[in-house]
Amino acid sequence: MTQESGNQALQLLRDIEAKCRAHAHELPRQMDIKEDWMGIGFRLGGTRLVAPLDHVVEILTYPGMSKVPGAKDWVRGIANVRGNLLPIMDLKGYLNGAGCLPGRRSRVLVVNHKGVFSGLIVDEVLGLKHFMPEQRTEQPPSTDAGLAPFLPFGFQSGDEHWGVFDLRLLAETPQFLQAAI
Repeated sequence: MTQESGNQALQLLRDIEAKCRAHAHELPRQMDIKEDWMGIGFRLGGTRLVAPLDHVVEILTYPGMSKVPGAKDWVRGIANVRGNLLPIMDLKGYLNGAGCLPGRRSRVLVVNHKGVFSGLIVDEVLGLKHFMPEQRTEQPPSTDAGLAPFLPFGFQSGDEHWGVFDLRLLAETPQFLQAAI
């Protein structure tokens, strides 16, 4: 390649760059970025709830387990999950006293907070849910007295009202930690 052909190629690239800059559109100066809130949607009875994404360690299908003698009715048992013993609690049974009968849609939400490692049986997991800040509401979706202490706020999405269930607050509740009779 001669120096003259190299200069021609360089000039051609400069011309292309100048044309691109002349026809380019400016980028927006400022964009409003809205952080959406994410959580795991689940159902307890007819109530739709959502747990903050960072509160749920894992979601399991209903595992085989061993009964725990001398435990309260809402303690379903202990399951061996990949070599770790996981206490399984009936969330509806703890909150209302009326436990659920696990079905094919029942799942276990695993919580690990401040040394409390446990699984909570829910009627159904409804997947990952996204909410925008303007959808937040302070009104709880349920008048259930058992749920109320664990629902700091909720989200309204169309006709659906989702209560945010604070699993960490549950894990710190003294009554929840006293599983023995």
